[in-house]
Formats: sequence, structure tokens, C-alpha cells
Amino acid sequence: MKISIHFIIISAALLSMTGMVRAQEKEVLRFEEYLGLVGKKNLGYASQKYNVSMAEASVQTAGMFPDPQLELETTNNGVNKNMGYVYGTSIGWTLEMGGKRKARINLAKNQSELSKIQLQDFFRNLRADASLGYVEALKSKALLEVQQDSYKNILQLAKSDSIRYRLGTISLVTSKQSKLEAASLLNEVYQAESAEQQALTNLSVFLSDLKMTVREVSGDFNAFNRDFNIDDLTIQALNERADLLAAKQNTQVAKSQISLEKANRAIDLGINAGAERHTEATNEIAPSPTVNAVKLGISIPLKFSNRRNAGLKIAEMAYSQAEIEYQQIEQGIRAEVMQAYQQYIATQKQVKQFHNGMLTEAKSILDGITYSYKRGESSILEVLNAQRTYNGIRRDYYQTLADNAAALIELERKAGIWDINF
Repeated sequence: MKISIHFIIISAALLSMTGMVRAQEKEVLRFEEYLGLVGKKNLGYASQKYNVSMAEASVQTAGMFPDPQLELETTNNGVNKNMGYVYGTSIGWTLEMGGKRKARINLAKNQSELSKIQLQDFFRNLRADASLGYVEALKSKALLEVQQDSYKNILQLAKSDSIRYRLGTISLVTSKQSKLEAASLLNEVYQAESAEQQALTNLSVFLSDLKMTVREVSGDFNAFNRDFNIDDLTIQALNERADLLAAKQNTQVAKSQISLEKANRAIDLGINAGAERHTEATNEIAPSPTVNAVKLGISIPLKFSNRRNAGLKIAEMAYSQAEIEYQQIEQGIRAEVMQAYQQYIATQKQVKQFHNGMLTEAKSILDGITYSYKRGESSILEVLNAQRTYNGIRRDYYQTLADNAAALIELERKAGIWDINF
């Protein structure tokens, strides 16, 4: 039993020293700074920005005129007949009709605007997911502190029981029970430490920086209290949600595609101009001098393909589909906001329940039973049960605070607003 006592004491000392080292070495990463780094370092967000750049480049491409064509040719009017040669050059280009260039530019501009809105929506979700990760790390830190406090209390009790057993005031079984409970709680501390490290590692995914695991998080869970009106939230969401704005912009893209398809049905004209030089013909039957000629031409395509308007029909169906998708997203947003609001109200009620004295009462019960136990008026089992109850209530409290914070983050995500800072 002496070995067990020494082991527990050494473990407690090492745990305390580890906590001190961590407190000294770890730099606190506050929430506001963390979100700023997410916007700058997240690789997924950086990748999405290229979509905007590519869409903007497409606008320039859409405004380009068709390239001209340069032709060079030569002709031998009669092999071995001395009829002379013909050298010619011409330049031609396509004259687009029906407003094709304007339609292409409008489509590219609408697609560019859509990519910008989609980038906003990506960041809206990224910001919320990153915030939920920070809340999870903060909760894991709080739960670790609960386990450490519980372990320290039982360890102190085990030391006291070891002395009392040697003095003969308690039995060997009672002394063993407190030491066994301390050893069990130490395992729970290790598990809580692992959970905290995993939560911090998860933050590194948002920052694309594995060094995040050596930093601390900090914040006040009580900062997640807001008063909302569900009607105002719904209106705000319908006006500001980036995914709904993207769906609306997508209908503009589809409409632009229809205009382009109609423009593409117009006949384009091919225009060319050139010059030719006919060299002298020395044939005895039909001699001719050197002649220079100028030629102009026009080509008109016969667009039999206009009889098949599949492209236009597809564009019109895509527009109808985009309108339906917009209505579907709008209905979904109304439901999402209502559900998020209901969840937030529920977690608010749970937090108030804890603030009505549950923690204080559980702590006073634990202190009272511990005091009675030291005086020999209660059993070790009563102390351990009171400690477990107090630990459970504290864990539930921090879990409820984290749930409330997550509910607020989700509500603001769904409503298209953001004022989270803690």
C-alpha cells in the first residue's frame, strides 16, 4: 500500500508540474485572432478564391472579337505550258451578328458575380464551423479542469485517509477505497487531456497549421446570450443569406444563357479581302501580260442546324430549374431559422436552470459530506457519491454552456448575421 500512496503522490506532483509548464509555454490564441487567421490561412478558402479570379478572367475572354484569318496561295496556271503563275494573299474575319459578344459578356459577368457570392457563402460556413471548433476546444479545456480538480480533491482525501488508517481511526478498506478512486480519476484526467489535445488539433485543420496544438484557447461561455425576434431573423436570413443570394444569381446566369443561345442562332457573316498577281504568260497561243487584281468576298452560312433548337430548350429548362431551386432554398431557410431559434431557446433555458443554484447546492452538499466524513459521521462511499454528483453536474454545466454557444453560432449562421465574440 505504501507503493500505491507514493505512486499517487508522484503522479499528482507530475500532473501539477505538467500544468505549470503548459501554462508557461502555451500562448493564448483568442477567438477574434483565431477567426482572422482562419480567413488568411485556411487552404480551402484560399482555393475558392481562385474561382473568383478565373470568373473575372472569363469576362475579358468573353469580350474578345473573333480572330482574323490570313491566307496565302499560289497557282501554276499550266504545268509546262508557260501560262504564268498566280500569287495571292487575303485576310478574312467573321462578323458576329445577333449580339453574340454582348450576350457572352453578360453571361460571364453574371457567372463572375455568382462566384463572388458563392465565396461569401463558403466563408459563412467556414467561419461558423471554425467557431464551433473553438467552442469545442474551450469546452474540452473546461472539462479537463473539472477532472483535475476532482482528482486533486480525492488525492488529498486519500493522503488524509492513509494517515488516519495508520492512526487507527478508519479501516484498511476505507483507505483503499479512497486511493482506488484517486487512481481511477487520474485515468479520467489523462482521457480529458487527450480530448483537449484532439480539439486543439482540430483547430489546426482550419488554420492549416499543426503548430496550433501547442497553444491555448480562451473565452467566456457566458457571452453567448442574445435576444432575438423570430420574424426579424427570418427577414434577415431571406435578405442576407449568401446561399439564397447565390440561388437568385443563378437564375440570372440561366437567363443570360438563354440570351446567348438565342444570339447564337443568328447568322454570322464571313468577310474577306485580298490581292492577286498574275505573272506574264509566254505561251505562243495565248500570251498575256502581268496583271494585278483585287478581290472582295462575303460568305453566308446556311444554318440548317437552327431547325434543331435543343440548346435553347435546354437553357430554358435550366432557367425553370434554377427558379424552382431558389424557391426550395427559400423555404428551407425559413425552416432552418425556426429550428435553430427553437434550439437556442431550449439551451438558454437549460443554462438558466444551472444558474438557479444547481452548482452551488451540489458543492455545498459535497463540502458538508466531506466535513462529516472527516469527523467520522459519514462513510467514504457517501463522499465519493457526492464527488461524482458534483463532477457530473459541473460536466453537464459546461456541456450545456457549449451547447448554448453552438446553438447561437448555428442560429446566426442560419440567419445570415454574425456578431460572435467571446
